Amino acid sequence: MKKALLVWGGWNGHEPKPCVERFVPFLQAQGFEVELADTLDVWLDAEKMAKLDLVVPCWTMGKISKEQADGLLKAVRHGTGLAGWHGGMGDAFREHTEYQFMVGGQWVSHPGGMVDYTVNIARHDDPIVKGLKDFQIKSEQYYMHTDPGNEVLATTVFSGAHDGIDWIRGCVMPVVWKRRYGLGRVFYSSLGHVAKDFDVPEVRILMERGLLWAAR
Repeated sequence: MKKALLVWGGWNGHEPKPCVERFVPFLQAQGFEVELADTLDVWLDAEKMAKLDLVVPCWTMGKISKEQADGLLKAVRHGTGLAGWHGGMGDAFREHTEYQFMVGGQWVSHPGGMVDYTVNIARHDDPIVKGLKDFQIKSEQYYMHTDPGNEVLATTVFSGAHDGIDWIRGCVMPVVWKRRYGLGRVFYSSLGHVAKDFDVPEVRILMERGLLWAAR
């Protein structure tokens, strides 16, 4: 049986516990043994981490020790999959650049806060997005610093109409991507501000497919 570890904490505004709990039944139905943890110390257990097929971090901002980070980084480099969403993975541990290197990006702004925007599917031939069409969502539209090595699966275009930030008008920003970190597969979606965002079918499907793709 495959093993998945879902770790939640950090800023409560992103509803970390309700968000990770949304995916427990799905992963169990896919044959995973699922463990939830609310401490980063779980990443200190090298023996446990080496046996995991998938880690799902949901820990916006927060601090991470060198030892905690090393435990996660080593596991992914050696083949444990990593998948997550929004600030829970893309705005965690702001001072830890190696973590950001692994993820492939870091949040820097969401002009206008909760806004209506379009998510454009960029790679219709990829199994993660196959059959999905462009869709609308009202949530935080993440402006991120991203790695050019990411394989981008979905994007969004900024209007420049919010908060006086007009210079980003027309900017095409990655929303969903996959990449490798050592032997590990890494999947990220900037969608999923709060648990109800996963009520949008495309948001949920993208995450479910990403979880399965990333797993060892």
